[in-house]
Amino acid sequence: MTRLKRLGADGAAAGALLSRQEMFDVIARCVKLSKADEIEINVNTSATGNTRFAANQLSTSGASSDVQVVVYSAFGPKHAVVTTNDLSDESLERAVRQSEAIAKLSPDDPEIMPRLGAQTHASVGAYFDSTANLTAADRAQAAMSALGPARDAKDLQAAGFLITQAGAQAIGNSAGLQAYHRSSSANYQLTVRTADGTGSGWAAADDHDWSKVDFAAVSRRAIEKARLSRNPVAIEPGRYTVILEPQAAGDLVQLLAFYADARATDEGRSPFTKQGGGSKLGEKIIDERLSIISDPLDGQLLAAPFDGDGLPLTPRRWIDKGVLNELQYSRFWAKKQNKPVTGGASCVKLVSSATQSMEQLIAGTTRGILVTRLWYLREVDPRTILYTGLTRDGTFLIENGKVTKSLRNFRFNESPLFMLNNLEGCTAPERLAGTEAGGDVAMPALKVRDFNFTSLSEAV
Repeated sequence: MTRLKRLGADGAAAGALLSRQEMFDVIARCVKLSKADEIEINVNTSATGNTRFAANQLSTSGASSDVQVVVYSAFGPKHAVVTTNDLSDESLERAVRQSEAIAKLSPDDPEIMPRLGAQTHASVGAYFDSTANLTAADRAQAAMSALGPARDAKDLQAAGFLITQAGAQAIGNSAGLQAYHRSSSANYQLTVRTADGTGSGWAAADDHDWSKVDFAAVSRRAIEKARLSRNPVAIEPGRYTVILEPQAAGDLVQLLAFYADARATDEGRSPFTKQGGGSKLGEKIIDERLSIISDPLDGQLLAAPFDGDGLPLTPRRWIDKGVLNELQYSRFWAKKQNKPVTGGASCVKLVSSATQSMEQLIAGTTRGILVTRLWYLREVDPRTILYTGLTRDGTFLIENGKVTKSLRNFRFNESPLFMLNNLEGCTAPERLAGTEAGGDVAMPALKVRDFNFTSLSEAV
């Protein structure tokens, strides 16, 4: 019998995870119990550690581990799912029987697809012992890279969190599919406020490998931005040349990949639907110096090599040199339209044929605005991917190639489609630490003209 493992006293994650063999043992037990036409089991094992701090003090440190078993049973076009985190024989049999009973009562699903048989998946090296073996003491020491300087400064307040995770996913079914992926992640996000309440700076980093995160550099960036953003001044909203740091660029740009759905396009519900019908495949939709790709093996991404059905995810160029090159086809829609199945975008990266440094982007700007990050993004028009949101934690005026003033924050209305047709320059991409849509994302800083700021915001 496979039992849920527990974290060690030091909170290290590695020992709490089920092994590959243990996960497939759970799957085999469920498949053996099944009386359905098809059964599929998805097992997730995870261990997470977190350290939070605020007001220049460590506030909480915690660790948790869990395992989740998702049982899918189908009888012809009827199917149902039951979830449990109890790995006892009795619990697994109960989950299988419940999924079968519910499936028999469910309405027919006209879009049901048969479970995949055996597949070939790439091996992605996204798991690092340097992350999985971390302790609470390790995280506390990293937090001191911000707490120490903020305390010494006397006029700064630091707040942030570090989250580390190690986990694995295994999928198996009665048709012979076996898929397995293991990963780890270390995420650090920091906000520093000035004591007078007028300045705020933010910085973050994320990597599968804890040893590659430069915590001191993240802390220095947030502190510097907090000091520079003191006493912001107001300027008139309007259309400006803007330099969006990678985090700000990523929250908008990654939406292009997530909107590139073939079914929505064919049904006329997509920004990539042509007026009068059909799709914009083969048409230039953004600046020709830019491409948007998904590649689970890319060193900055290292994403899962399969989707929730176990479908292999291979490198894709959704937009190639400005041209819409591919749309995302689910298994059902690919079969209906007689097209190759692509799966979705488990990761997103924007690449460019011509890059500059951030210093060069700023130096080449006569008058513009530098934006650290965006927040509270909300969809305005799905047909154009128009979003509204706010700048936050460091917005600055650029004059004659230099950052000269801290600015009050803005509300904006902008679409990545419009924005990427107004490109003036970009940096090399970097892995992002926190995005609105989530996932493994790598983005450059972007310099664009005519970015639409619609009003001022009182928020710091």
